[in-house]
Amino acid sequence: MQQLPWEHIDTVLLDMDGTLLDLHFDNVFWLDYMPQYYADKNGLSRAEADAYLQPLMASYSGQLNWYCVEFWSKTLDLPIKQMKRDTAHLIDLRANSEQFLLALKQAGKRRVLVTNAHRDSLHIKLEKVHLEPLLDIIVSSHDYGYPKEDQRFWDSLSKQVDYQPARSLFIDDSLPVLRSAQRYGIGHLRAVLQPDSQGPQKNCEEFIPSTDLLALVSNL
Repeated sequence: MQQLPWEHIDTVLLDMDGTLLDLHFDNVFWLDYMPQYYADKNGLSRAEADAYLQPLMASYSGQLNWYCVEFWSKTLDLPIKQMKRDTAHLIDLRANSEQFLLALKQAGKRRVLVTNAHRDSLHIKLEKVHLEPLLDIIVSSHDYGYPKEDQRFWDSLSKQVDYQPARSLFIDDSLPVLRSAQRYGIGHLRAVLQPDSQGPQKNCEEFIPSTDLLALVSNL
């Protein structure tokens, strides 16, 4: 893995789900728990529910509604927020997240959480993992009205957070999001190789893969 030039990095922008948190919770929730709940509620077979839900959800991929608890609660007539609370025992950190954030603090690097997660989801997760004390700033794309895939998210972020894109590191598990950050001029990028601890490694394509957060600060 290519070492980071920490002398040229002041700010670390961090995704939440799949980067600091294990994506296993979200995968179980959206790919299994929610579809089964929808099927049971509407008297459908699981196959029938999947046939309806999968193309519907795919049609919103990359849009803010894809990440919006309120949108899916209304669209599917489901208590999504309560359902997330009911499955919150599955929420967990990725390996070494806390140690990584502490190392950044000790080195004087600013730690900014930039997530597409809706504030309701964000609150549930931060209640469970207590990451908030380890972060300097927490930003949800719903605060701005644009997801990270949209250049307007990065424009809005620059108005709230005084940082230099060229002197920033951004870590995310989404290739479309990383490409958006790259277009905006974020200078240092890493893709998470295995965002779900119980899932396969992903193809990081043109981005340098990150296998272990602590490895990123080995030369800090």
